[in-house]
Amino acid sequence: QAHLVESGGGLVQAGDSLRLSCAASGIHIREHSMAWFRQTPGIDREFVAMIDSTPSTARYSDSVQGRFTISRDNAKNTLYLMMTNLKPEDSAVYYCAARRGTYSITWGMYIYRGQGTQVTVSS
Repeated sequence: QAHLVESGGGLVQAGDSLRLSCAASGIHIREHSMAWFRQTPGIDREFVAMIDSTPSTARYSDSVQGRFTISRDNAKNTLYLMMTNLKPEDSAVYYCAARRGTYSITWGMYIYRGQGTQVTVSS
């Protein structure tokens, strides 16, 4: 049984940084494309960032490009999202997800999904 558990969310001020973690069990993240999505109430889940299994090519949404960095530690079986220069509009529940094969920006294409961690950015 695969599990993805996010952590690292919290309440921060605009301009601050946070690092989210996603600990995986039951799967090897090195064999999967991994991604972060986020959701705010009343809005569909939004693609944030992803990283391929091989090579570790990263892609970002336009709204976070240059501020967020996705990375993976295969030895720890953990995915990260380093978020800098946070803005109030980054406030959301952040989810990690995993899938076999190439990347996708569509939530429904990811078989394994975490329960999310809340990020709140005050102005």
